[in-house]
Amino acid sequence: MAKKQKDKDRDRAGKAAEAAPEPGLKADGRLSRKVYESTLRDLHVELVKLQMWVQHTGTKICIVFEGRDGAGKGGTIKAITERVSPRIFRVVALPAPTDREKTQMYMQRYVQHLPAGGEVVIFDRSWYNRAGVERVMGFTSERQVERFLETVPSFEKAVVDSGVILLKYWLEVSPEEQTRRLEARIDDGRKLWKLSPMDLKSYSRWYDYSRARDAMFLATDTAWAPWFVAFSDDKKRARLNIIRHLLRHIPYEAPKREKITLPKRQKPGDYLQPEYAFKLVPDTIDPAKGSPAA
Repeated sequence: MAKKQKDKDRDRAGKAAEAAPEPGLKADGRLSRKVYESTLRDLHVELVKLQMWVQHTGTKICIVFEGRDGAGKGGTIKAITERVSPRIFRVVALPAPTDREKTQMYMQRYVQHLPAGGEVVIFDRSWYNRAGVERVMGFTSERQVERFLETVPSFEKAVVDSGVILLKYWLEVSPEEQTRRLEARIDDGRKLWKLSPMDLKSYSRWYDYSRARDAMFLATDTAWAPWFVAFSDDKKRARLNIIRHLLRHIPYEAPKREKITLPKRQKPGDYLQPEYAFKLVPDTIDPAKGSPAA
């Protein structure tokens, strides 16, 4: 009996070990928040070093983010920029073109946002709108799309030849995960702004977007401006992988700097605190309950 019990215990332990996630992973196999935040902290340090190097050398960097709705472009961009200066890392997310812009050369509205020396420009969707949403939703003609796909490699060659480091990322998400994320936006008051009528129309056209993506890759995945694809069903893992990737593809070095020491603060001298009735923001936070409803 004792032997049988030991065998049962051993089998139970073996099954539990098989079911247990690997260290750093949640039960569903996705990256744990603890590992994510620890790794992201280290990568933020490297991004600050990159920022200092860009400022010091006058380097020009352009990063393009494209992908399906709900693939996590915004979260990835936020992860990149949350600890660096917005004056150095500029995010460009253009609205729909104005009537005047519609009459311009297509690339014209994007060229003015390309980086100058000492800048990192991140496009949250870019000139590739023409090959994606504009094509799928019928906002442009097939001839215009074909002309765009013919000319954009030359445009990007000119950008790269001008000294810009150009990185292009496509975030890919599975149909099931996209559905889950878009449905979550419906029920979350913080995310309703992310669910536009255009997103709803686009949702049903999964394979139209697949065809448009495939044609775009075929025409514009060049030696001087290749596409890099990140699968983002696990958003945390995708963000870390993308940040590591871009850091590896930029030859930055942290400039040496002197040790920082805070100077002594001046003495008050004849300064007197004014007897002024400041209009204070009330403290409405109950540490036990959090913020009350507005």
